[in-house]
Amino acid sequence: MKSELIVDVQPGEVSIALLEDSRLVSLQKEARNISYAVGDIYLAKVKKLMPGLNAAFVNVGYEKDAFLHYLDLGSKFSSYAAFMQQMLDDRKKVPSLQRMKLLPDIDKHGSVTDVLTPGQELMVQIVKEPISSKGPRLTTEITFTGRFLVLIPFSDKISVSQKIKTAEEKMRLRQLVDSIKPKNFGVIIRTSAEGKRVAELNHELRTLLKYWEDAVAKAQKAKAPALIFEEESRIVGVLRDIFSPSFESVYVNDPEIFAQIQNYVHLIAPDRSEIVKLYSKDEPIFDHFNITKQIKSSFGKTVSFKSGAYIIIEHTEALHVIDVNSGNRSRAAADQESNALEVNLRAADEIARQLRLRDMGGIIVIDFIDMAKAEHRQKLYEHMKEVMANDRARHNILQLSKFGLMQITRQRVRPALDIVTTEACPSCFGKGEVQPSLLFTDTLYEKIEYLLDTLKVRDFIMYVHPFVDAYLKKGILSPYRRWRMEKGRRFKVLPDQSLAYLQYKVLDKDRNEIDLKEEKDMDSSSSKNKNKAKNRSKEE
Repeated sequence: MKSELIVDVQPGEVSIALLEDSRLVSLQKEARNISYAVGDIYLAKVKKLMPGLNAAFVNVGYEKDAFLHYLDLGSKFSSYAAFMQQMLDDRKKVPSLQRMKLLPDIDKHGSVTDVLTPGQELMVQIVKEPISSKGPRLTTEITFTGRFLVLIPFSDKISVSQKIKTAEEKMRLRQLVDSIKPKNFGVIIRTSAEGKRVAELNHELRTLLKYWEDAVAKAQKAKAPALIFEEESRIVGVLRDIFSPSFESVYVNDPEIFAQIQNYVHLIAPDRSEIVKLYSKDEPIFDHFNITKQIKSSFGKTVSFKSGAYIIIEHTEALHVIDVNSGNRSRAAADQESNALEVNLRAADEIARQLRLRDMGGIIVIDFIDMAKAEHRQKLYEHMKEVMANDRARHNILQLSKFGLMQITRQRVRPALDIVTTEACPSCFGKGEVQPSLLFTDTLYEKIEYLLDTLKVRDFIMYVHPFVDAYLKKGILSPYRRWRMEKGRRFKVLPDQSLAYLQYKVLDKDRNEIDLKEEKDMDSSSSKNKNKAKNRSKEE
């Protein structure tokens, strides 16, 4: 299977698409100024204790107080609290965790009022991003994640990934890490560490220790609430978690992010650094790899998947409901039962893809087409487990109920990705009336004249809907050719599949967007509606 990572860097956000055999299986969108992402560490202050919930609300600077449950304090909270007290009492000297004696574990059935007090300062880590009306969820069990290892302060335990199968390799890695790890630090050995040499593991361990020391030093100088450790950029984080030798290429359209990714790949796999490639064409990168079209067909309430069959996806705050329909599918199978099984199996393939693609978490309830035979229901259950085996998020799948419903729980750490595939009219802005579409080319020419003659902009690119682009370039004496003859070859017009019909955008030579919306563009249709309303009132 060929895997490709496509990174589209825009001024406001970064989109990361994972393709498997040119098919979109994962999409992540990240605002470039995002805060409160999973893995970030804050110096925070306890605001209020809630004994009924056995939890505390903590101020991390977010508009909603973050939630810290007693069980998320971790068994080593006594040692953690003693270290925090020492760190904050003397802010000029960084305490050494390695020289500290770890205290006994706290009672796992204890109360939050026994260990926390309002106003107490804590180092906390985001484990779940703000979702809907809820603030972030926190833990005081701090971890630092690398490609091969996860470092856990206040612990001496070494754990090995269950996906490493051979007992000999598990023993080798455990002994190797035990020989290089410092006292009072626990380590989780990840699957990607299999077969790695001691030098590689030691280098990463020292890097993770430096992260811990820097976070402690920063916390001593900070005033709560304050960010003291920021997880590396989401692009590098995604690459860290999913990078494998099967990656054929990583394309990115921004030189700065390209350098970051190239440096990271060179660090973890020097022999594979050539797979990172800078995309420099004028055509939008997602259009070039046919991702835009896949996004528009894969998101939304209704998703078709094969021969007229489709699924309907509905969302609530904590529940996702998926309904499977055979639609107008031509029945290739001889009987209804076999036909239902075939549709359900293909629906399972698409649902597994949709869960990864939208990063849907929490409880998912699927209403499959009813099947009478027990062996068919078992076959569907086994198939769903098989197609979800590649899903990295923790999940649990239950057998079909007697009502034909399948329940799945899937790890949820950030809001589900919901992309609106319907397009707002760029001409009327939702007012219901547009300027004559026949005059749209005149509008574009006016904008080009304005850019060239008034703003003196050169070498810009105007992106339009593919249908409009085809019209502009049709024929020997096309409008586009005439414009270039009159104004010179100082601009380009190119198609962009993400744009709505009669919509356009302009990027300068540095790929910064130029805002050309005029007040009359926004108000023309609304003023017409106001005039109509006035005329009606006069007539009445």
